[in-house]
Amino acid sequence: MIKDQRVIPAIGNHQDLKKFFDTNLDYGILMNFQLAQLPELVLQMKEHQKKVLIHSELIKGLNSDEFGAIYLIQTLKVDGIISSKPKVIETCKKRKIIGILRFFLKDSVSLQQGLDVANKVNPDYLEVLPALCLDIIPEIKQNIRCDIMMGGLIRTKEQIASCLLAGAVAVTTSNSNLWL
Repeated sequence: MIKDQRVIPAIGNHQDLKKFFDTNLDYGILMNFQLAQLPELVLQMKEHQKKVLIHSELIKGLNSDEFGAIYLIQTLKVDGIISSKPKVIETCKKRKIIGILRFFLKDSVSLQQGLDVANKVNPDYLEVLPALCLDIIPEIKQNIRCDIMMGGLIRTKEQIASCLLAGAVAVTTSNSNLWL
């Protein structure tokens, strides 16, 4: 499961994908690619024995809805999907792949709305952004039944350690210098 990996690379270009292949990490997130590139990228990841997570809202040309999720699951055989959309997470749950609900903390209203959605769809993981909202994590953990990941604005290994100490099981980052 993902929680055995503390840092989850968010891969947005071919150079970073090659760096990811040289790591011992299992899970990686594909984002910022075009839909037409995904079949080849997923195949490459599988050939390198990597687990494929897709950030469905950051794939150019993919509808981030339940139909887009079905395409990713049935056709590309991805291992999981990250989305802020409840229907996508529900589709993941029904199809028995990892569903990660992305949750942006902007204010108290967004916190409550995010908690309500998380409790309704019961994702496998809740990704909280920005990751530097560490003081809110205990409140979130009290109100949900899933593990927490954190991402966004991670710039140092110390920030990763702080997120993990606050209760996150993993941290997502596109900064390839922080993957090891």
